[in-house]
Amino acid sequence: MRATNPIIWTDMPDPDIIRIGNTYYMVSTTMFLIPGGPVLRSKDLCSWEIVSYIFDTIEDNDIYNLKDGKNAYGKGQWATSLKYYRGKFYAAFTCHDLQKTFIYYTDDIEKSGWDRFVLDGTYHDMSFLFDDGKAYFIYGNGNIRIVELKDDLSGLKEGGVNRLLFSTPSENMRLRCEGCRAYKLNGYYYLLFIEWPFDGYGRRRVVCYRSKELLGSYERKILLDDDMGYRNQGVAQGAIIDTPEGEWYSILFQDHGAVGRIPYLIPVSWENDWPVFGIEGKVPEAFEIPFEPYNSEPLIISDSFNHRENKLALQWQWNHNPIPECWSFTERPGFLRLRTNTTASSILTARNTLTQRTSGPKCAFSVELETDGLKPGDNAGLAALQGNYGMIGVKVDENGERIITAYKRGSNCQQMEEEKVRYSGKHIFFKIIFDYENDKDTASFYFSEDGNLWHKIGSDLQMKYTLDLFIGYRIGIYYYSETEAGGYADFRNFVYYEADDIERQEAGV
Repeated sequence: MRATNPIIWTDMPDPDIIRIGNTYYMVSTTMFLIPGGPVLRSKDLCSWEIVSYIFDTIEDNDIYNLKDGKNAYGKGQWATSLKYYRGKFYAAFTCHDLQKTFIYYTDDIEKSGWDRFVLDGTYHDMSFLFDDGKAYFIYGNGNIRIVELKDDLSGLKEGGVNRLLFSTPSENMRLRCEGCRAYKLNGYYYLLFIEWPFDGYGRRRVVCYRSKELLGSYERKILLDDDMGYRNQGVAQGAIIDTPEGEWYSILFQDHGAVGRIPYLIPVSWENDWPVFGIEGKVPEAFEIPFEPYNSEPLIISDSFNHRENKLALQWQWNHNPIPECWSFTERPGFLRLRTNTTASSILTARNTLTQRTSGPKCAFSVELETDGLKPGDNAGLAALQGNYGMIGVKVDENGERIITAYKRGSNCQQMEEEKVRYSGKHIFFKIIFDYENDKDTASFYFSEDGNLWHKIGSDLQMKYTLDLFIGYRIGIYYYSETEAGGYADFRNFVYYEADDIERQEAGV
């Protein structure tokens, strides 16, 4: 089959990959989104589907419950290391908001909700390394350290290895080496990193350190410095993996504007015991791979919300911890019912905002809202969710009037009403179109009384990938009250449109 890059045009950063037989598993970063630590499965390294999550929540505390002005935006689960060791699957990551490190484990990687150990302290961008019956973390930013774990991986081994391995170059560096992925292959220890220099091309690149001795000394080599012609954004940070037949590949990501950090597949060969990334130092746009196409489930879906139990499809994630008793498919069959039991000042402080990824080069989402349960002070609708967000929804004023409202997050970080249209009906349709083609990075907002004739409202949102949330733009279904809890909003017929669907609609086909 033919692999075409990017293999996934949606936010899927910091990949780590393992192979079990002829099945590949990958983890990615979702930070504050719950459930988190998505586990993806593939048999061809190109088509991936979510099969489970590592955790249902990291902690049940004010940070993850959006209470008292606290949140985990831009933090939470980062750069997870995934390994199979002694009959169990292990996944580890650091939470900088909690100053803790989590080691999750299970004997069934496709089961959600793993057991865990909790370590005090942070081990930035760590990688597991298992060697001669011993377990280690290799971690750090610039100063790369190694620490030995207990035999059962429940914590640090008393008296075990705990030292600096080496320091990476600091001169002319925007970002020193981090994002470690560690391997022992063919008598060598290989440590893969990214770094971001000011000189040269001035972009992220892949760097490898290798040694025949675990504790060094290590020699260094730049493995990949390529942007595929896109805005000098280097393709970097990820993992390598072999096939049962002994071929090698890498999956790395690239910062790709507002849609987020998107994965690429790169062929890997070996020369003088060094991995060689790409073809003549470049990431190919397309190349042949020795797999049969894998028929995977989509990473983004439509959803009727007509479900017999209160169980979300794996494509959905909440913004922080949900309030379980405040959402339901079964309370009113055929609808997602959201309730409020607290107030919020904006979507960024609202509980039970339900999200999916967006996709390039262009996509759209629509949903129908029934407003019977809305109370004065309530807001409900669709959001283009990132730090620089936009929203289209119904707001109920103090007199009980329903007003279709377009919102933007203003330069002062406050939620601003951009345009309002009074509305007397009981149900309304909303749509957001995301356009990432040719770096356009805009979101446009629409409403409809019948789901066929659409009216644009407000100006286009100039989407920006910002580090306050540190995720690619999400579509969000939101409902919150600014004044008094106790209402409800009913949503149904959530529809995802890919680029071809949008083109057909625009052409009237």
